[in-house]
Amino acid sequence: MNRPLAPSSTGGPPDPETEQIYYLVFDLQDRSKRETSLLELSKKRESVSDLAPILWHSYGTMAILLQEIVSIYPLLSPPKLKGHQSDRVCTALALLQSVASHKSTRTLFLNAHIPLFLYPFLNTATKSRPFEYLRLTSLGVIGALVKMDDSEVINFLLSTEIIPLALRIMESGSELSKTVATFIVQKILLDDIGLSYICATAARFYAVSSVLSNMCTQLAAQPSQRLLKHVIRCYLRLADNPRAREALRSNVPFHMESFISVLKDDPTTTRWLHQLMDTIHNVP
Repeated sequence: MNRPLAPSSTGGPPDPETEQIYYLVFDLQDRSKRETSLLELSKKRESVSDLAPILWHSYGTMAILLQEIVSIYPLLSPPKLKGHQSDRVCTALALLQSVASHKSTRTLFLNAHIPLFLYPFLNTATKSRPFEYLRLTSLGVIGALVKMDDSEVINFLLSTEIIPLALRIMESGSELSKTVATFIVQKILLDDIGLSYICATAARFYAVSSVLSNMCTQLAAQPSQRLLKHVIRCYLRLADNPRAREALRSNVPFHMESFISVLKDDPTTTRWLHQLMDTIHNVP
């Protein structure tokens, strides 16, 4: 089978790097070359700006990436996933993150409901390194979506189970997974649609606020400035909703002010913490 030549944006000869991308994408169709091609393509994510549309529009490539993902579903329960298998699927997930991040493919990515293929990974609880790496990389794909500050993304995620999945990881994941999961919830809250959704019922509000409260208890014992920053920002955004603000007066952990010493090198988050305390303690 002949390899394709990459088209040039100027109509002239293809540049060598872009041509190599097309060759690597073509090689994904060969099972004996697929793992190497996945790895080499993942190395090009930062240097090739059009990698995402090339992946999306090339024949069979998205199906191949999804095949890589679903092929390890049987290894999730009972947990049998090995390091090499986790590394390989995480390479495919890294390429999906490029597609999720790119402005020309993000909507296509959502319309195809591809994030749902990652949710079985987020729903695992096994603490071993292969599973933790799988959860973290999957969170990275969702994090790339919410980072775009796009209400279309938030609307899509709210129609799925991302909030309960993220909340569970916020309570029991590794510090890094907790940080990414909390960032996802934070970005959902920062969107007006997301804030309204979470504050629409007492059950949703208390699901989020109770996890944040438990995290504060954990952070009091084992401080993490990076994680604390996102927790405080979530609280501050919840306080923008009048009903949530009233509920927070009796639900914000009493030891929040003790975090000021942890944040001594982070003036922005320190300001957020003071603003939060002023907002919930000053009854109008």
